[in-house]
Amino acid sequence: MYKINPFTLLCAFLLTSHAYAKSISAESITGLLTPESVVQANNGDTFVSEINVFNTDGDGQIKHISPTGKVSVYARDMDDPKGLTMIGNKLYVADKNRILEVTSKNNWRVYVPETAFPFTPQFLNDIVADQYGNLYVSDSGDLTSGGAIYKIDQTGVVSVIVDRSRPEVLAPNGLWFEGRNQLLSVDFASGILYRINISTGKMTQLATGFGGGDGIVKTKKGKIYVSDWKNGYILHASAGKARIVKGGFNSPADIALSVDGDHLLIPVMKAGTLDFMKLK
Repeated sequence: MYKINPFTLLCAFLLTSHAYAKSISAESITGLLTPESVVQANNGDTFVSEINVFNTDGDGQIKHISPTGKVSVYARDMDDPKGLTMIGNKLYVADKNRILEVTSKNNWRVYVPETAFPFTPQFLNDIVADQYGNLYVSDSGDLTSGGAIYKIDQTGVVSVIVDRSRPEVLAPNGLWFEGRNQLLSVDFASGILYRINISTGKMTQLATGFGGGDGIVKTKKGKIYVSDWKNGYILHASAGKARIVKGGFNSPADIALSVDGDHLLIPVMKAGTLDFMKLK
C-alpha cells in the first residue's frame, strides 16, 4: 500500500536536512480529518482516506501527498472512505457500503454498489488486490458480529469467501494478500489473526492477542505487523502471540508498508496524523 520513499517525503515536507537525518518514527503529517487508510504508489504518490465525521455522507475524501510533500485533496464527496488499494493507476476505496474506483483527480465512480453484495454490507472496511486484478474486502459487521470477507473479480462480480455462518467470523477487519491463494485477516472483535484459503474459505489461526486488530502488513522477510486500534499498539506476530512493537498511538488504523519496505505508514485516526515508523 502507499508508495513513497518516507525519507524523501519527510525531507521535502519538513524542508530541513536535519529532519531527514532524524528518526522517521518521530515524524508525522498532521491536520488530517479522521484518517483511516493509506496506500503508496510506485511513483512516490501517497493517498490517505479521510472519514471526517462518521456517518455523515458526502464529507469524506482522499488526500494526496506528493513526493515533494505537498498535501492536497485528490477526491471528495465520499461518505466514510476507509480501506484503500491500487491496481495500476486506479485507486479503489471501501466507502461505507460500496466500492469506489478513482481514475484520476476528482474523477471517481461507484465500482461495486451495495446491491451487488450477496448480503447488505454493514461496515465495509479494508480492501486489498491480487496480481490478477481481483479485490478482497472485509465487512466488519456491527464491530462485534455479523462480518464477512468478499472477493470481487475483474468484472465486478462479488462472491463470499467467509461469512457469519462460521463461528470464528465476527468482525473481520485488516486484510493482506499473501499470494498462493491465501489472505491474512485480523478480526477486530476477537483480536485473532487468521490465514484464509480464498478458494475453500478454510481459516487457520496464526496468532492471538491483537486487541482491536485493524491493519496488516507482511514484510519481504515474512514478519507480520498488525495495528491495534482499541489499545493504540503496533504489534507483530511471534510464536502464535501478539508482541508489542510500539505503543502510544491514539487509534492506529489501516497501516501500510512503504515501497522500499523500510517503514510502516500509520494513519492515527483520533490524532489526525500520518506517522512513519522505521522497521528494524
